[in-house]
Amino acid sequence: MNWLLTVAPVAALIAMAMSLTHLLPIGISLALDDGAARPLTLSMALNFSAGAVIWLFTRRHKRELSLREGILLVVAVWSGGALFATLPLLLTIPQLSFTDAYFEAVSGLTATGATVLTGLDGLQPSINVWRALLQWLGGMGVIVLVVAILPMLGVGGRQISKSEIPGPMKDEQLTPRITQTAKGLWLIYAALTLACGYAYYLAGMSPLDAMIHSFTTLSLGGFSSYDASLAHFNSASVELVAICFMVIAGINFSTHFLVWRTKKLLPYARDTEARYFILVIAVSIAGIAMLLHGSGTYPDFLTALRYAAFNIISVGTTTGYATADYNLWPVFAPLWVLFLGTFLSCSGSTGGGIKMMRAVILYRQVYREIKSLAHPQAVSPVKVAGHVVADPVVFAVLGFFFVWVALLVTLTLALGWSGLDAMTAFSAIVASLNNIGPGLHQVGPATNFSGLSDFQTWVCTFAMLLGRLELFALLVVFTPAFWRK
Repeated sequence: MNWLLTVAPVAALIAMAMSLTHLLPIGISLALDDGAARPLTLSMALNFSAGAVIWLFTRRHKRELSLREGILLVVAVWSGGALFATLPLLLTIPQLSFTDAYFEAVSGLTATGATVLTGLDGLQPSINVWRALLQWLGGMGVIVLVVAILPMLGVGGRQISKSEIPGPMKDEQLTPRITQTAKGLWLIYAALTLACGYAYYLAGMSPLDAMIHSFTTLSLGGFSSYDASLAHFNSASVELVAICFMVIAGINFSTHFLVWRTKKLLPYARDTEARYFILVIAVSIAGIAMLLHGSGTYPDFLTALRYAAFNIISVGTTTGYATADYNLWPVFAPLWVLFLGTFLSCSGSTGGGIKMMRAVILYRQVYREIKSLAHPQAVSPVKVAGHVVADPVVFAVLGFFFVWVALLVTLTLALGWSGLDAMTAFSAIVASLNNIGPGLHQVGPATNFSGLSDFQTWVCTFAMLLGRLELFALLVVFTPAFWRK
């Protein structure tokens, strides 16, 4: 198990670095005197101390990570990071169980946005900042940030990046050095967050609310500091800002990187995935708005358009904000909105789900199979944007989709066995596995996950980790072959 010792010092350094993220909510707590500074400081000290002890005992084993070690590090950081992230919640929220605290922390780091907490309006502001900060860090991926500094620690980040970056095209590099890519992506991510926060402020939010919601908008996480989510503001201007930045965050950040590097908008036009993303959003908004208006759900078409646009983009990009209880919409509408959340976001974005690129490849593969029935001798390669997609990539996407469906069915059955009704069980797993946040019925936008039993909560927690790590990176750890020499 020498490779476990190789992972330990890197994980320890990450733990020490991540402990410093407590400084922001500590500063907020001291400024507002909300009483959470001491538990936040204790949490930071415990995080840093644990990392320091592990590093001291394992630092001599530091070396370049293999693929297996990179996968193990990713899993350890996400699951272990959530463990440490529970401390501020447990120390400040009375009667919060460890199960619920861990669920909340995992929901934050995976940028899912499902919550078990109520009374967010009265929660200490610094704790709401902590929840939002978890999503901001998890949105692009904590590991991608660390990839930029691992070479300075003597450990390369290539294998880690391949284990964590979402989407089917993992071998594609934007710069000769992965560290340059990571730094560039985080620079863009931070700049867009600042722009989003300022736009929220101009739209009428307080500086604190603007900061919290900019963190959870760019991460497509959806945590809010209010139980009513963005409906609390009842502001078309706030919703418009959210729509614009959710769409931006739903596009591949590699495309944003290329636009920034070339100083031209042409990469957006060339991004086939982004074109499908915008097209599906536009068609869905128009169709659902007409349905809501025609059914009398809203009195006029503009109101229907407003609520359809916001909630479709929010759930479709797996953000999870809500301005309406779409459980009450005609049954097709909430089902379609939830369905969009399974595939709409682009690969390389901060969103969850299958990703649009995989959906496009699946569609092209189905078309190829149908075409081959009519023309058995024809050679019909799968193409995206005029480029042939190699068969190994197609097979990988098919394998991913099969595992995704199998997990969706298995975990839904597990919740059904535990006593949940069919729609709640199904939507809870769809929302968790795709990192959407709210589901339907008992876990819909007007409620949350607090009504679930401990068993049901752990099933959803596992589903959130599976979704964020794109299934295989977590599942492979449970195979005997992974642990063999």
